[in-house]
Amino acid sequence: MFSSKDQFKKTFLKRLEMLCGKGFNESTERDHYQTLGNMIREYVSKDWIRTNEEYRSKNEKQVYYFSIEYLLGKLLRQNLINLGIESVVEAGLDELGISLDELEDMEADAGLGNGGLGRLAACFLDSIASLDLPGHGFGIRYKHGLFEQKFVDGYQVELPEQWLRHGNVWEVRKADMAVKVPFWGQVETKMENERLVFRHINAETITAVPYDMPVVGYRTSTVNTLRLWNAEPSPFPVHKDILKYKRETEAVTEFLYPDDTHDEGKILRLKQQYLLVSASIQSILNSYLNTYPNLEEFHQHVCIHINDTHPVLAIPELMRILIDEEGMGWDQAWYITSNTISYTNHTTLTEALEKWPIRIFRPLLPRIYMIIEEINERFCHDLWEKYPSDWQRIENLAIIAHDQVKMAHLAVVGSFSVNGVAQLHTEILKQREMNQFYQLFPEKFNNKTNGIAHRRWLLKANPKLSELITDKIGLAWYQNPIELRRLLDYQHDQAFLDELDRIKHDNKRRLAEVIYKQVGIAVDVDSIFDVQVKRLHAYKRQLLNILHIMHLYNRIKEDPSSDIVPRVFIFGAKASPGYYYAKKVIKLINAVADKVNSDPQISNRIKVIFLENYRVSLAEKVFPAADVSEQISTASKEASGTGNMKFMINGALTVGTLDGANVEIHELVGDKNIFTFGLSSEEVLHYYQYGGYQSIEYYHHDSRIKQVVDQLISGFFPNVYNEFEPIFDSLLAENDQYFVLRDFASYVDIQQQIGVSFKKRNEWQKKSLINIANAGYFSSDRTIKEYADGIWKIKPIKGWD
Repeated sequence: MFSSKDQFKKTFLKRLEMLCGKGFNESTERDHYQTLGNMIREYVSKDWIRTNEEYRSKNEKQVYYFSIEYLLGKLLRQNLINLGIESVVEAGLDELGISLDELEDMEADAGLGNGGLGRLAACFLDSIASLDLPGHGFGIRYKHGLFEQKFVDGYQVELPEQWLRHGNVWEVRKADMAVKVPFWGQVETKMENERLVFRHINAETITAVPYDMPVVGYRTSTVNTLRLWNAEPSPFPVHKDILKYKRETEAVTEFLYPDDTHDEGKILRLKQQYLLVSASIQSILNSYLNTYPNLEEFHQHVCIHINDTHPVLAIPELMRILIDEEGMGWDQAWYITSNTISYTNHTTLTEALEKWPIRIFRPLLPRIYMIIEEINERFCHDLWEKYPSDWQRIENLAIIAHDQVKMAHLAVVGSFSVNGVAQLHTEILKQREMNQFYQLFPEKFNNKTNGIAHRRWLLKANPKLSELITDKIGLAWYQNPIELRRLLDYQHDQAFLDELDRIKHDNKRRLAEVIYKQVGIAVDVDSIFDVQVKRLHAYKRQLLNILHIMHLYNRIKEDPSSDIVPRVFIFGAKASPGYYYAKKVIKLINAVADKVNSDPQISNRIKVIFLENYRVSLAEKVFPAADVSEQISTASKEASGTGNMKFMINGALTVGTLDGANVEIHELVGDKNIFTFGLSSEEVLHYYQYGGYQSIEYYHHDSRIKQVVDQLISGFFPNVYNEFEPIFDSLLAENDQYFVLRDFASYVDIQQQIGVSFKKRNEWQKKSLINIANAGYFSSDRTIKEYADGIWKIKPIKGWD
């Protein structure tokens, strides 16, 4: 169908008429996008069907990846690249007077995720399909996603993210495969055939309807599935108020991460999590029983992987089905469940290790609570036998304690594998955060350092750099990214370094156009583009970055002749709607931007840009243009980071703490090709354990710190009364729990080194090249191979050409 541009054009025009009911001359750009999207989906449908048939016929083990988020980005061009038909389609469209770039602009970023967790899941799906592995994703079809971010007077304002306004051309609704998910009600217990039977009665059910999206592998006929669940009212609900029931049902899949400040939001989040796991497991079991006679060997053919704690209810749900519906005894059901489910931990932050109040959990999910209670009782009994009279240890490890259900504890106890996502993160889990669990289950713990979809972040996001790389080392790096190391042969090739510099300059110019269009500020593309784009959180320390910018501003005001290399500081970040402190930091960054950008004395020496509504499609413009990658989290707090890898593969140099995967970047590129500063994770953890840090001392003994901290409350920002007192208090009255002031001097020093290094253009380009050449290790292809071999025990299936 797409073998030549003429054939493509003929098919495109015919499909346009059939789909839109109008001729080409009457058609709109939206019609062109919808037609092309439908053509691509039809183009892959034969392989999509054949992939699923192949998995069924070969009876090989499959993995099902459960994630509350999938940050997919735009799929149009990525699918064309993966199918190997981008050039044919682009040429055919061009002859019809249609721009593929403009069609891509018609596509909305799928509102299915927020940050690194969701982007990782998307990268993993890409790699699973590209490696011909039998694996699928399960998630939720959020109507509005998180939110669309706008700035009004420097404040974040959240608008509904209307990504489904024009539908989703990639999805197929499968109403015939809908399942029922029960909430509320009671559990009836009675004896039947000398066996205790449990029935969930008077439940309020929601119908979960699947929407399937094809996951197209790179240059392979493997097409896996991402199944997203939509909550819809059941035909005959047990509810007195039908309209209320309809509203509450549709709310379940309306927004990603509803605000859980109050009980209503907590209930909604818990409903989302149970809908995801119950619908997904029912779907998996229905498919499984079409092939196998019973579930006794389920764990040998299926692995369910839970991406963080959000889907951990998969453990009691699988137990419920095996016991209540399949009639298994507890021990057999537990053996199957605990050998089916594997768990990735993504955080060391206590507040991110989910805990649910029993008062909310038990009435909403009565049977699931009973099963968790039984899991906890048996687990605590085993602990008592292993550690007799050690009440404190048993209390620390219990799944239910202090009127809460601890989801991370349930995940560790009910899974056969627990992995961290970077070497440092895994060691912190083993030695500190989950040390008592590690002592109990050392065989479960392992590391799988995160990776990124290198084809998206180079081939799609940075095509000119991709062409240059291919010109020098051939095509092998597309599918074997470790081949990028061959670029090290060119670190003394002046022509190559010059071309690398030219490509970076062009990418900066393109981003400068985006900045001007969005913010109305012209930036100097010869400046250092210094970028921090990620979720807004106190531990990620956007505050340290902006306090440093305030310090540079003060230096220039005090001494206009001071030697500061011109910089454009670029931020992109959303703060969770209920995260008051993070919103204050957003306002601070925007207040500094207003002051700096409007001061004629500063001119082009510093510019501060905060890009609204940071998302994957914007990231694809930002990463290729960055000179400096800000990875400045408090050491020990960032599990891995993946933005650091995307910057690295696009040639930006990292300024960072030795935290998360920064440690492994440092090991690969060496001291000279990364800018490290600040406390080590050991020092941070020592402070947390033994105390000794007094932020007030740094405030009084470093005049630069005192100046910028005082400016938060001194009237330095006009028309902003007491706005930044919470930030001021966090640094002094609350003793600066993320060590911003402790690391400030070290950060200022390393930033000066960056300025000196950037002026030595040749040296800088060599550093950039060394980063690109070593970035192949951080491909999600490598990560997925490690999961497939080490955890999931699945093999590539290649049953056709």
